[in-house]
Amino acid sequence: MLAAMPPTSPTPVNRDEAPPRAAVRKSVRERGDACPGALRLHAADDGRLARLRLPAGLLTPRQAQALADAAERLGDGHLDLTSRGNVQLRGLGGSCGAELAERLHEAGLLPSETHERVRNIVASPLAGLDELPSADVQLWARELDGLLCASARAAALSGRFLFALDDGRGDVAALGADVTLLARRDGSVVVRTGANRSGPRVTPEDAPRAALLAAETFLTLAEASGSGAWRVRELPAEHGRGLEAAVRAGLADAGIATEYVAEAPGSGAGAEPGPGPGSGSEPGPEASKPDPEGEPPLPGPVPSPDGTVALSVHARLGRLTVAQWRLLATAANGPLRVTPWRGVIVPGVAPAAAGAVLDRLRTAGLITNPGSPWHGVGACTGRPGCAKALADVRSDAAAAVSRGSGGLPVHWSGCARRCGHPQGRWVDVVATGEGRYDISVQGDARPITTTGPEPEPELKPELELELADAVAAARTTPLTR
Repeated sequence: MLAAMPPTSPTPVNRDEAPPRAAVRKSVRERGDACPGALRLHAADDGRLARLRLPAGLLTPRQAQALADAAERLGDGHLDLTSRGNVQLRGLGGSCGAELAERLHEAGLLPSETHERVRNIVASPLAGLDELPSADVQLWARELDGLLCASARAAALSGRFLFALDDGRGDVAALGADVTLLARRDGSVVVRTGANRSGPRVTPEDAPRAALLAAETFLTLAEASGSGAWRVRELPAEHGRGLEAAVRAGLADAGIATEYVAEAPGSGAGAEPGPGPGSGSEPGPEASKPDPEGEPPLPGPVPSPDGTVALSVHARLGRLTVAQWRLLATAANGPLRVTPWRGVIVPGVAPAAAGAVLDRLRTAGLITNPGSPWHGVGACTGRPGCAKALADVRSDAAAAVSRGSGGLPVHWSGCARRCGHPQGRWVDVVATGEGRYDISVQGDARPITTTGPEPEPELKPELELELADAVAAARTTPLTR
């Protein structure tokens, strides 16, 4: 139920600075990571859930068809796209684990049973598919995945630990990964850990090895701290401060030539470089240019350098039917790329056919144009699938979609955990129980906050519009810093 408000009362908007939302973080984790995987299924209210890691989001058409078959045969007939470019199957039966694993093995989607949960690798999804110069992050992803699966040490990583491979446009570098490889204009790669904007610079050939070493170094410091940290940001301050230096020392011990890149405020990967890796000289001064801040791929056609067209489409609320999934697989001439923004890149479409294919995808219910009212709208599972949810957020989000489009991303959450919310600035719509939602803008020092009063016993259609209008206003109202 949507938040009900008296028809005669306008939606209150408080532009005063709101207290920051506290991060939910433990100083010492007392248990292991229970993050679901393809073999470790999670028991949800709507059945069991499997989460399949897809390094760089890559899926061959055959593999995509295999996932559709598994969702239809074993699950609820849908596939969910996650904020890390992975795929989830829901509504699985309690005894289907062995059959699911067999199907994934046959499709080549389960190369290591001991490492299947740690293969969290996102990469710039349009790298090589648009006209921007780009590093070969797909090659990095394949190499890093192989190194991860071959490392006994890496099996101890949390299922939440994230690698981001950015081709220089700055899209996945903004996702808050634990280890980021960021390509630079001179052809070198900066290895960043956590929120650090500095790090050692290595060659592209050494970049995957450097990323693995950074992750293994994190494990060493996490164990030494006794914190049980799952992610870099959870390290105690003294260990977090030492991580970058420890990574540099580890790279030197491994014989990987490095050069330190100190990122000054307002400078970054888009700046003119100093000398390259292994030159033995200190880096030159960085130009005062900001880091690249690439946008996620917009829905629509993307001309490719080989003369074909890549189609960028998004899933409504991150959820696809098996029919939609099969349509994507049959349209692709090459591996699909699932994006961290709950979209799919369909490569290799002939230019003459691109318009007709987009029309078929739109008719099937996919988002194919940035002007769609569904574009930028996300939601967690909510009721009835999640026991912690306080509302059926997907139904409520769908009811509010028609009231406007454009502006900030908006994410509907069934509880304060805010599972799957985006990074950066976004409109935060959180169920608080009894049919109420709190609405705020996150990622800015001066949030807009809207809180509805107690709901009326029966929700009237005009009251549904009150919440929908409040969400639309929050997406488009400019904020002062």
